[in-house]
Amino acid sequence: MRPRTPLREALASFRRTPLLSLLSVASIGFSLFTIGLFGLVAINFQHALQTLAERVEVVAFVLRGTPTETISTASQDIAAFPEVQDLTFVTADQALARARAELVEFREAYRDLEVNPLPASFEIRLRAEYRDAVSAQQVAERLRGFPFVEDVRYGRDWVERLDRIRNLAGVVGLVIGLAFAAVAVVIIGVTIRITVLQRAKEIAIMRLVGATNGYIRGPFLLEGAIKGMLGGLLAVAMSWITYLIFVRTTGDTGSTLIFFGTGQTLLMFVFGTTIGLGGSMVSVGRHLRHV
Repeated sequence: MRPRTPLREALASFRRTPLLSLLSVASIGFSLFTIGLFGLVAINFQHALQTLAERVEVVAFVLRGTPTETISTASQDIAAFPEVQDLTFVTADQALARARAELVEFREAYRDLEVNPLPASFEIRLRAEYRDAVSAQQVAERLRGFPFVEDVRYGRDWVERLDRIRNLAGVVGLVIGLAFAAVAVVIIGVTIRITVLQRAKEIAIMRLVGATNGYIRGPFLLEGAIKGMLGGLLAVAMSWITYLIFVRTTGDTGSTLIFFGTGQTLLMFVFGTTIGLGGSMVSVGRHLRHV
């Protein structure tokens, strides 16, 4: 007869109480699903903010008559700024052509111009880590130091508002995420506690025949970890189905709405396994102290 290992005991428990095991996995899965839904909303909101942040740019308008050599030298100096991702020099003619194409309501006015009123400019896109009001202002101040720069604009009010939204979203997301996690831990702990109580007689008999606490805990901990892992799998599956429903409902091709990355999906499994293991450890430990 083969020895009863913790793994065999855990699997035997699934066979003995299939309905209770199924309910435990479902409880863990739905608890993690609430966290998964919130996570989907959070990462898509962050994705939308990042898309908006990509529009943060600094525009430096150049004085008329600035020599080409000066423009070329300045382009190299500005491109070397640590905050700069890329730089584009827009000539006055290019600016006028763009205005005629984009500002349809003023197309007739621009068509009859004898003198181009638009100046040449440097359009500067910032690196992702510098797309905030402070960094944009620092770049703008440096650009104003060039004698041929007439004016610098970066949409200060809009960038500051974007910063406030990002900071608020981070705080609210952390608070709500922790609240969901706490509720999930409580529900999962109660579910595992029910499993332990259902096998109270078995634990008492094992204690009577001299089984150690470590021997008793082993199968329960492994069972809790397996249930947590299966619950995580269920939560990921439900989150994926919900994501597909939203994509099909909104007609999105996947460019606007995004799903968890590989690391985030694995984190769901790890979180489920850890909670299942931790809940079993607490519930079994509490029960053994009172047996």
